[in-house]
Amino acid sequence: MWKRLRQQLVRTVAAEDVDDHLQSAFLKFHSYQARKTVHNPEAFLVRAAANNALDAYRYNSRRPTDSHYEEVVAMLADTTPLADEALVVRQRLDRVREGVAKLTPRTREVFLLHRLEGLKYHEIAKRLVISESAVEKHVAKAALFLAQWAKGW
Repeated sequence: MWKRLRQQLVRTVAAEDVDDHLQSAFLKFHSYQARKTVHNPEAFLVRAAANNALDAYRYNSRRPTDSHYEEVVAMLADTTPLADEALVVRQRLDRVREGVAKLTPRTREVFLLHRLEGLKYHEIAKRLVISESAVEKHVAKAALFLAQWAKGW
C-alpha cells in the first residue's frame, strides 16, 4: 500500500519529500480515525499527504530568502560605535585639534586647506598667492609636527 501511495503522490509532490508527507498523513489519519470512521483510508492518506505538501509549499514560499534575511539584519544592525570606542575617537580628535592649534597660522591654514577642504597644492598656492614649493613645505612641516605630537600621547 505504501508503494502505491508513494506513486500517487510523486505526481504532485517532490519525490524526496513524499515519505515525509505520507508519514504526516498517517499521523493525521490515526488522529482522525480515533474520532470518526474513515471509509476510504487510501484516499484519506493521499489527500492528507497532498494537503500537507501544499501547506509546506505555501510556508516555504512565504519564508524570507537568505539574501532577504541578510538585508533585514543589515538594516537592524547598530553601526554606531560603542561608548568606549567613541570616547577614544573623541580623545584622539581633541589631541589632533590641540596639535593643529599649535601650528603657525600660515602652516595651519595650508594644512587645513589641503586635508579638510581637499585642495591640491597648486590650488592652495593660487588661493594664498604663494609658490607650490611653499605649500609643500607647510604641509610637510604640519605632518611632521603632528606625527611627533601624536607620539607624545
